[in-house]
Formats: sequence, structure tokens, C-alpha cells
Amino acid sequence: MFSFELTHTDTQSKARLGYIQTTHGPIHTPIFMPVGTLGTVKAMTPEDLEDIGTQIILGNTYHLYLRPGHKRIAKLGGLHRFMNWHKPILTDSGGYQIFSLADLRQKFTEDGVTFQSHLDGGQKHFLSPEISIEIQEHLGSDIMMVLDECTPYPATEEQARKSMELSLRWAKRSLYARTNNNALFGIGQGGMHPHLRKEYIQRLMDISSESARGFDGYSIGGLSVGEPNELMYDIADICTDLLPNNKPRYLMGVGTPEDLLEGISRGIDMFDCVMPTRHARNGSLFTHRGNINIFNAKFAEDPTPIDPECTCYTCRHYSRAYLRHLMQAKEILGARLTTLHNLHFYLDLIGNVAFAIKNNQFIDFKTNFINKRKEFSC
Repeated sequence: MFSFELTHTDTQSKARLGYIQTTHGPIHTPIFMPVGTLGTVKAMTPEDLEDIGTQIILGNTYHLYLRPGHKRIAKLGGLHRFMNWHKPILTDSGGYQIFSLADLRQKFTEDGVTFQSHLDGGQKHFLSPEISIEIQEHLGSDIMMVLDECTPYPATEEQARKSMELSLRWAKRSLYARTNNNALFGIGQGGMHPHLRKEYIQRLMDISSESARGFDGYSIGGLSVGEPNELMYDIADICTDLLPNNKPRYLMGVGTPEDLLEGISRGIDMFDCVMPTRHARNGSLFTHRGNINIFNAKFAEDPTPIDPECTCYTCRHYSRAYLRHLMQAKEILGARLTTLHNLHFYLDLIGNVAFAIKNNQFIDFKTNFINKRKEFSC
């Protein structure tokens, strides 16, 4: 069960509101998806996530395949029951992990990729488009992703074309490997070459139209891999100009609050990134007046909350001084409270963005938000 309805587009930009229906409930877009790599968003309970307004989380095919295993999760009722999360789950294909763990990759062929596990001293595994879909179906995710090759940056046109041709063939195999009714998103690649991006999207949509049931949405991959921000925004802009209006658009692995706003202004609906949770565990906290490093000595006797404008549980109950103490002492509570704040900041931002789009005030909201954070970061 999957459907998408575009409900409103900002009159001054490509920012838009949408409504996704899945087997495990609705999703109002734009949306940010906290990353639950191993069947958990680090330091958070599912109840915590619901309390801060999380609508959907992301699970990781590569990691869950290696541990505890997709068949074991299926035997225990699927990923939703396994982790006690009753709302939608999106799973990636495992392709990005193979890209990011390149030192463990052994052999890359038309059939798929052979790689060494990072867990057990080098046991070999094989992942193909068909196996990736099988794993995701066992997990029971609401939205699955095709297996693709993430094109590195920089890449020559020849390298990018070779990579995109393989990803297109894999996308078609992924589409025809699907056996259930859950959604499947195609992924656009093509490196930083605009003409390849345009060609890729057209051919990906052609593949979709040839199938009895085509892709339910489209993702933009191969960005946030080291390229300058402006280049990332330009490529995203090119892609959304070509993608169909009646399908959700997902920019993978992005990013900062500013990146989200820039993506939304270009017509992106869905985002995920480890940044808010990873930054929290390292003491880097997001505020409306720029980021702060809670380890900074100036916070040792600071009785104020992380962000006086934030309404999260952490900011309502705890001071910067206490959080600095917890983080310095490496107390588990420190990671829990800082993670809760950072995720709340992201989801609250998305909620405010939706309100601004509905009232055709997105550009003013975006400008004011970015300028304020920039002003106080200087």
C-alpha cells in the first residue's frame, strides 16, 4: 500500500507539501527521517521518537543483513515488530555502505558486488539487486531502494557514465525483483555532470513506465560525497526540474539545517542524515543562533538551556552546565539528552517549514532562519 498526493506548492519557489500513505501510516512531506542504522536511532527509544514528532525512520540493509540477519528479523515478525516501531520505515539498498567501506570491497561485477564484512575479520558476502530487494522485503520496510553504485567525487564523465549505466541496469533488475506491495524508489546518479543527470532521469522513468508497476518515488543519489554545497544544490535543482510532480523526491544523506532548506526550495520532499545524532554524541548541538560545542569551557557554569528558543524536553529541564558535565563524564544520559535536542531541532524546523509553505512564506522563512544562524555563528 503506497500513494502520494501533492497538496500545495509555494508560490515563490519549488517548495511543496505532500501526503504519503503507507501500510504503517501517513507521512506529511517535507520530512526528515532519523537514521536507525541497526534497528535503533542511537540513544532514542521509539517512544522518544514519537514524542518529538518522528513520522518515519531509516533502516540500513547492509548492517541488518550482517547482524542480526534479515531472515532472523523476518522470523521474529519483521523490523517493525523487532524494534517496536509501528510507523513507516524506509530501508536503503546497501549500495552506499559498499561505497563508503571501499577498503572492504573485493570484486565489482555486472552481477553484483562481493565484499568483506567489517564485523568478523573478513568473511565474504555477495550483494546483487535481487538480493538487496530480498533482504528489504524480509525486513518488511514500507519504502525500499534499488541497489545502485554511488559515483564518487570527483569522477570524470567517462567514469560517471560507466557507473550510471551499471546503476540503470541494476535499477531495472531491482524493479523486476520486487514481489510484495511495498514501495520501491529509483535512484538517480550521473555524478556532477548535468547532461548525465538529465539522461539518467529520463531513462529511469522509461524503465518505470515499461513495468506493470513502476517506481513509486525517486531519489537523488551521489550527492553530499565531498562536492561543494553550491554544486550539490545545482544538481538537485536540475534533477527536480525533470522528476514527475506526482511522485515523492528524496535527497539521500543530506544534511545540515541549511541543506534541508536549500533542498526544499528546490522541490525535495524527503531527507535523511546521521548528522543530528552523530553530532549530538560528539557534543555539537544545533540552535537557532548557530551550533555550539557543549564541551567549551564557557558553558561550565552556564545555567541556560542549549537553545532558549527550543521547546524540547532537554531544553525545558536541563542546563548547558549540566549537559557539559554529563558529556565530559561520558555519562549515557548526556548522549540521550543531546540527541533528543538535535532531532527535535530538525523536526521542529521541518514543521515550521511546512507552515511557511502552506502560507506561501517559505522564502522569507528560509532567509531569516539562515541569516540568523549565520549572524550568531560569526
